[in-house]
Parts: sequence; C-alpha cells; structure tokens
Amino acid sequence: MDSETDFSPPSWLSGYLLVLLLLLTACSTANDPTTAPQPKPALPTEALAAAAEVMKTVPSQPYPVEEQTPAAAVPTEPNAAATPTIPSAAIDESETLYVPLISSNEMPTATAVPDVPPSPTPVPTPTPIPTLDFAALRQDLQAQGQDLATAKIGFHVGGGGNRNGLGEWMQRLDEAGVPFFLKSVADAGPLFEAQNLVKTSGVPHVLVYRFSGDEYDTPNYDLPPAQAAAEHWDRHMEVWPPELDPNIVWLETVNEIDKGRSEWLGQFALETAKLAERDGFKWAAFGWSSGEPEVADWQTPSMIEFLQLAGNNPERLAIALHEYSYITSEIGHQYPYKLGRFQQLFEICDAYGIPRPTVLITEWGWEYQNIPDIDQAMTDIAWGNRLYASYPQVKGAAIWYLGPGYADIHNQTQKLIEPVTIDALTTYYTAPLPPAVAPIEPEKYQP
Repeated sequence: MDSETDFSPPSWLSGYLLVLLLLLTACSTANDPTTAPQPKPALPTEALAAAAEVMKTVPSQPYPVEEQTPAAAVPTEPNAAATPTIPSAAIDESETLYVPLISSNEMPTATAVPDVPPSPTPVPTPTPIPTLDFAALRQDLQAQGQDLATAKIGFHVGGGGNRNGLGEWMQRLDEAGVPFFLKSVADAGPLFEAQNLVKTSGVPHVLVYRFSGDEYDTPNYDLPPAQAAAEHWDRHMEVWPPELDPNIVWLETVNEIDKGRSEWLGQFALETAKLAERDGFKWAAFGWSSGEPEVADWQTPSMIEFLQLAGNNPERLAIALHEYSYITSEIGHQYPYKLGRFQQLFEICDAYGIPRPTVLITEWGWEYQNIPDIDQAMTDIAWGNRLYASYPQVKGAAIWYLGPGYADIHNQTQKLIEPVTIDALTTYYTAPLPPAVAPIEPEKYQP
C-alpha cells in the first residue's frame, strides 16, 4: 500500500454544506426590498377625518354618467347608446340573463310621451249641430210663394222604458224654433217639460196625452152614444194630470176603436166634442188602427157631421190615426193603405167641401217590438217627413216606442233620438202657402 495522506471531504459533509448554502440563499432573497410586499403606512388621524368630510360631498354613482342637456321633448324611441352591449360570447345559454336596471334623474319615465301637439280640449256637450236658420228660410220661401215645413216625426213615450236624450231633443228643437211632436201615455212628466218650453219660447210643439187601460181605451159600445161619451169623458177627467194645460196638450181618450160601428162612433165623437168644449180641452178623436177605417166608414151621416165640426175647429178638435207598416223590412208596404192612409181622409173631405181637419198620427212605425237598423230607420223617417211635409194639417207622428214593455223596443228606439235630432235641425221641406193646399197625389210620394 501507498504511504500519501487523502484530504477529500466525506460524502455526508458535502450534503450538509449544500443544504446550508440553499438556506442562506433563501434568506438573502427574503430580505430584498424590491420583491417583498411593503405594508401600507398608517394615515394620521387628522388625514382620515379630512378625507371623510370630502367624501360627503361626492355623489354616489355606481357608473360614471355624462352630463346631458335636457331634451326639448321625451323621445318616443329608446336611446340605443344607453343600452349596454353584452358580447354574445359572454352569455351562458344555459342561464337566464337579467339585465340590471340603471336609474337616474335624467332617465325618461317608463311611459313614453309621443312627440306630438297636445290633444284639443274635449268639446263640451251638447255637441254643436250646424242648425239651419229656419226663420230666414221661411221668409225666403214665402217670398217665392211657398211655405216652410220642418220634420214632423217625433216620439211616443210611456212611464219607464228608455228615453235618455229626449230632453236634449226637445231643448234643441225648441231653441231652433222647430215644433216637435210628443205623445205620452200615463206619464205627464215629459209633457210638462215640453209644455213649459211652449210657454217660454212660444214654439207650437204638438203634445198629446192619453191614459191607458181597458176601461180607458174604448167606450162602452152597449150604451147609447151620448151616455157612453159622458161616462168615458168623466173617467178620463178623473185621471187627467192637473199640471198639464188643456189649452196646450191634446187629450186622446180612445184607442183603436171598432171600425164596424162608424155611425155610433160619429155620434159618440159629436157628444165628446161638446164635453171637451165645455171643459176647455183640445180633443183628438178615434185613434184608428193602421189600415183603418174604410172609405165608407168616413161617410156615415154622423161621421160627416163630425168631420165638418173638426174641420171648422182645427185648434180644438183633431183626428187621431195610427200608421204602421207592420213589418220592419218595408216602411212603404202596401202604401198608401197603411202609411199614407190619411190622404184618403183628406180626399173625402175635399169631395164634401169640408176643410181638412187636424190630424195627429199618435202611433207611427214598423212593428210593435222591433225597428230596423238605425240607417234604414232614418231613411224611412226621412221618407215619412217628406210625405207629411206637404200637408200642414198633419201636425206630426210619434215613433213607437220609448216606453216599457214590448220586448226591448225602447232601447232600439232610443238610438234614434240623436239622429232624429240632427235630421230635424239640418233639413227642411216646402209646402203650399195657405190658403193653397197640396193635391192628393199618393203616387208622388212612393217610397
């Protein structure tokens, strides 16, 4: 063996030294100020208080808002720039996305206001109607040898039903100087209102009152005519509304009488006329059904005598008639034997040299439960007004019906009040200037 000494470190010592070297390196790095996180210096107490006071003056805004000049009008379309754009890639299709509502005092309200001029102030009722100047028209026509005629078709009312708008119809026609025709059964209220208009304005509105019921509709045919007339008259005097003026309101005491008793009825009418004169009433006789009576029924001795009396007293005595078509589809059905039958009466009077009497058509229309649609009804009413216009002795006709019963005809007829009002205020007709009279020419007025 060799005798030289070995100075190499043992293996365990080398591992020890390596570990020590690594630990020294780590400690050196940790103490480097360029890499270690530095604690924030504590602010003095005075600085914290000052900062708090400054923060009180800063408005709380989650997002910066640009200062905007208020617009003159709120736009009708939303501002597209104000709507945040969300990249499609950021949306998870598996989840519901709720866009947050960002509000500020500058944002529009939820209800958009159109950028249009404000709507005009609503026109107060009643709505203006371009009413004709009837006084001027009458003057002009009379200078030409004609007379003015106005609409003659009015309404039939009763206690109840639906007559909404009837008061306005009366008021407007009265203000325009247009006489209206109104018939009421067992209800004096509308007639009293109309009567007051007559007394105030002087417009000669035609008003008719009747009390209904079996004992009031027809006289006792089994009694002598004079006795039956006295009993029937007394019965009606007991129910006459005292608030109605008999010098203004016509009294109709009979309704759809027995046409087979014309001579008896003539005598009954003569006796009743005496009672009406005695008590100061304007009386309307007969109330014939539509299509009645026959030509011969007007020509019995007592009937001719009564027609003569009525023709000579047109302000106190009248003939009451009903004119119905009995179907809604054709107002002129069998004309002139239903509607227009009054011409037959005038023809007989002309033949006998009797002045044409006053005629009150106290029921007028189509069926007892129905009327046509409004447009057709107004066409029919316009024809009726034209038919009656030439004959000043026909004072008017009452549309059936605004009163109760008879299904819902009152609701149907109520819809006619407004268009009838407008028609009466915007339409006029011509008639012969008295003492001339229109000839009986049924063919001239074919519907």
